[in-house]
Amino acid sequence: MTAAKFDESNIAWRQLEGFDDLWFYVYGVDREKGIVDAIFKFAANSKVMLHQHKTPYVTLVLQGELRFYRTNGEMKEVRPVGSYVVGIPNGEPHLEGGGNEDAIVFFSFRKAEDVLFVFLNEKMEPVLPLGIGDFEEQLAAQGLPKWQKAA
Repeated sequence: MTAAKFDESNIAWRQLEGFDDLWFYVYGVDREKGIVDAIFKFAANSKVMLHQHKTPYVTLVLQGELRFYRTNGEMKEVRPVGSYVVGIPNGEPHLEGGGNEDAIVFFSFRKAEDVLFVFLNEKMEPVLPLGIGDFEEQLAAQGLPKWQKAA
């Protein structure tokens, strides 16, 4: 049986500069409640830059499989379609990416006060933090989604 593909035709993917294997779309930001909801697409057979989550989060794999790698590049874990995981802040830094096909994953960051996650260099030093404000900016830049009409 062939797995169904996630219909991404209504998603206007955005990309961070310098990240060729990672796309995202922001669904909502509620600064007062500390919630950021976004969807990420990881290219097949990719490893997105080393990073660490700085706030609690929930993930749901919608397509493909999400692969996790330790800092040395060794495979740590594979999350198949339908995997729902509750993550903790300040966990082990890791790389992640798609399996044999692009992985599409819903992320809901919770209790966020500022930085959601930070990209690290090979010395484990922070090089690019991404916080609530960054996601607010992206949400504003996206404009209204195709399915939502202006009032």
